[in-house]
Amino acid sequence: MGCLLLLAAVMTSCNQNSYSAKRNAEDKLIEKFIKRQGINIIYEYPDESVWKEKDYLKVAGYDDLYFHLVERGDTSYSVKMGDKILVRYIRYSLTEIADTSRYMNTSEQAYPTEFDYQIDYTNACVGWHEAVRLMKHSGAACKIICPSKQGFDEAKSTVTPYGYDMYIQIPRY
Repeated sequence: MGCLLLLAAVMTSCNQNSYSAKRNAEDKLIEKFIKRQGINIIYEYPDESVWKEKDYLKVAGYDDLYFHLVERGDTSYSVKMGDKILVRYIRYSLTEIADTSRYMNTSEQAYPTEFDYQIDYTNACVGWHEAVRLMKHSGAACKIICPSKQGFDEAKSTVTPYGYDMYIQIPRY
């Protein structure tokens, strides 16, 4: 009987550390963040002029990737594949109590992060490329909730979702 209890305890412990268990915990963390922030999930991209403050688009084709347009930007130029994108961002954890070890603010750095849209996935994760596609224009700003599957390698390995406040520039030479 004692061996069975020990085996059950070990199996429970292993299940809590499995990738599936971590993904379930991540899903719950995202759900709690959405509820805590009073976010309204929408399923169709609205006209840029009618984005409400708490409306976040559930991005089709990406599990738990949510997008909110904050600033439209310069509509005279739309992003194209291969464009150099300059990003200023704030990254934060979605936990109830802020985790300052996972907080990052590039507005304090001398240079923005750069990547080539739809080409460079080393300096920008899948979630960022999708956010740029939805922002569309230079000077646009957004907020995203980015699950680990669409995040950077660090987020994927730890199964950690992050929120990002992003501002992009598309330099035209």
